[in-house]
Amino acid sequence: MKLLVIEDEQSLRENITDYLNADGNICESCGNLEDALRKLTDYHYDCVLLDIGLPDGDGFTVLEYLKAQGKMEAVLIISARNSLDDKLNGLNVGADDYLTKPFHWPN
Repeated sequence: MKLLVIEDEQSLRENITDYLNADGNICESCGNLEDALRKLTDYHYDCVLLDIGLPDGDGFTVLEYLKAQGKMEAVLIISARNSLDDKLNGLNVGADDYLTKPFHWPN
């Protein structure tokens, strides 16, 4: 499976990427909106793990871009934002699920 992790917190981004790569996936990552949109333009991914709080914009822009381009990547939002409005917005714009931080990896 080819995955893209879009997360601005470097240590979390590296931990997620390392975990997914160790499980046999091809996992790329980036830490801002600009790099995310460039990668999504140039490559196809099976799944995107998306933080909506990015330093140069809102992760919801990624969802809108995927929808506008007719791309079919599955999207899992991982965010510290846990308001009902954010969750509904993410799911309505096209995310497949919404996971709030902090969360725990299996051992």
